[in-house]
Amino acid sequence: MSQAKKIYLIDRLSQLGDKLNNPDEALRALIETEQHYNAWFTPLNTMNAVKAIGGMLNREDLAVWLSPEPGARSPESEKPAQDSGLQAQGSKNVGLILAGNIPLVGFHDVLCVLVSRHHAMIKASTQDARLIKHLLNMLVEIAPEFAGSFSFVERLANFDAVIATGSNNTSRYFEYYFGKVPHIIRKNRNSVTVLTGIESTEQLFLLGHDIFDFFGLGCRNVSKLWVPKAYDFVPFFEAIEPHADIINHHKYRNNYDYNKSIYLVNGDKHLDNGFLLVKEDERLASPLAVLYFEYYNDLDDAQIRLAGLSEQIQCIVSETELHLDNQVVGFGESQKPKLWDYADGVDTMAFLNTL
Repeated sequence: MSQAKKIYLIDRLSQLGDKLNNPDEALRALIETEQHYNAWFTPLNTMNAVKAIGGMLNREDLAVWLSPEPGARSPESEKPAQDSGLQAQGSKNVGLILAGNIPLVGFHDVLCVLVSRHHAMIKASTQDARLIKHLLNMLVEIAPEFAGSFSFVERLANFDAVIATGSNNTSRYFEYYFGKVPHIIRKNRNSVTVLTGIESTEQLFLLGHDIFDFFGLGCRNVSKLWVPKAYDFVPFFEAIEPHADIINHHKYRNNYDYNKSIYLVNGDKHLDNGFLLVKEDERLASPLAVLYFEYYNDLDDAQIRLAGLSEQIQCIVSETELHLDNQVVGFGESQKPKLWDYADGVDTMAFLNTL
């Protein structure tokens, strides 16, 4: 990418970031009404998702992210595009199958395709089809050259590559249909935290955001705690008490009541603070309104076990120094990824630059 193109992109994308951090009347109206189309997309959660992208698109991080990468197409090989927005000669049609579990979860994939100067063929989730269109229209208003760089489709066809996000179940179908073209196919992942027992009240309160933001529906939400033996859960429960309002959401409450009834009927040992059920379990993926936990002997023991689960973990929330391949973030930071925090640890830009 030429220096002029890099400066242009930083300017335009940071302008979008500024607008997302300071939503205008039209965007605010959309944020307020999303809950009528998807009950999980409350105004607070939707606003948080919008501002998380706004915070991501800052000049400093964009400059780092857009620095030359090994394998990137050489600027000398690029010729001005004709009637195709910012697309370069040799650009590909990249099919994107977006998830819809949390607001705008697929925006980063779209951004990567646009910045790499390919054409994004977007199959949006029915659960999150309006926000992504609005944000891209905002981008086109700032930089009209992007207008020809994306399209929304009901069915993918005539694609050269695919990035598909789904579950372990849908990934089998994705592999069948898209396995013959370059692809990134994402499966289920969950995030975890490693606690030592010396965390402050503030740190545990921030951990509450990692657990409860977006109702715990995202792959970056913490679904399991790793704690030392004889861990005292009382300070943890006291610190997350300010998040208790989550129980007032009817769909979350339904999940809490259902899982609680199952544990009571089955006689399963668990902890309950009135809005979160905490249960010892070896699995990573906990049901909604449930947090699993597992004891470790020492940090070396925890790291060995986590390393064995690395393919199932999106990120690890901890202030402890951990020597693991998975991304480690601080308390309260799991839902604030940087531009280079790629899902599943797969460098999307590197993939796109080699097409």
